[in-house]
Amino acid sequence: MYVGDGFGAVHRKHASVYDLPAKLPHYAGHLIATEVGVLKKLTDDVKRPYAVVLGGAKVSDKLGVIDHLLEKADRILIGGGMAYTFLKALGHEVGISLLQEDQIPAVKEYMKRAEAKGVEFVLPVDVLVSPDFPDLKTKAPANPTTVAADAIPADQEGLDIGPETRKLYASKLADAATVFWNGPMGVFEHPDYAEGTKAVAQALLDTSAFTVVGGGDSAAAVRTLGFDENAFGHISTGGGASLEYLEGKTLPGLAALEN
Repeated sequence: MYVGDGFGAVHRKHASVYDLPAKLPHYAGHLIATEVGVLKKLTDDVKRPYAVVLGGAKVSDKLGVIDHLLEKADRILIGGGMAYTFLKALGHEVGISLLQEDQIPAVKEYMKRAEAKGVEFVLPVDVLVSPDFPDLKTKAPANPTTVAADAIPADQEGLDIGPETRKLYASKLADAATVFWNGPMGVFEHPDYAEGTKAVAQALLDTSAFTVVGGGDSAAAVRTLGFDENAFGHISTGGGASLEYLEGKTLPGLAALEN
């Protein structure tokens, strides 16, 4: 008998995930059943307003999710390193912040599609900047400066969303009925740049929405920053698997169990 219960691996077409179920009587374990049930609430059976919060370093990692969720979400809030590609697409100076210039055309197209569909795209209005990336080993004081999102100095790097953005994002989540969050808002590993991620986590706790925290860095941030994991609706065990499911892709491990 084969029982598949490693949700974090079902997007991989590995022998242990995809081939073995074809050789044996096979079943999905409780974890996979729970994860799929939760993800269906984010795709097929959504209670509205539906807000999505996306962060992390690379916008390219989230384009597929944005593409698919433009058909489903009411609001998409952007933070983390990926936000600077969006700000650059609006024509703003982003200094030495993380930037994927090759993704700017796609970002512009998604923002245009969002506007046409009535999906609210919410970007930072202020950010914390510094000329130096913080020392994550010693966590020495970084002394960041807060600037408007359209006034980042050319020699500075954006490392977290600012206080006005934290308030804005909390207000955009307050009346949501469903929230999916994947990706931190800044370099949460350093205390000087953790407030944005903390604010989003707290906003999820303050809402009455069904809240889902994507795996990977988001789940790590929740634990690192001292939040009670049980206070969220669900914390996913599969970062990449969750994102690919939300992109509408067929996950090999799930397909093998369904056959």
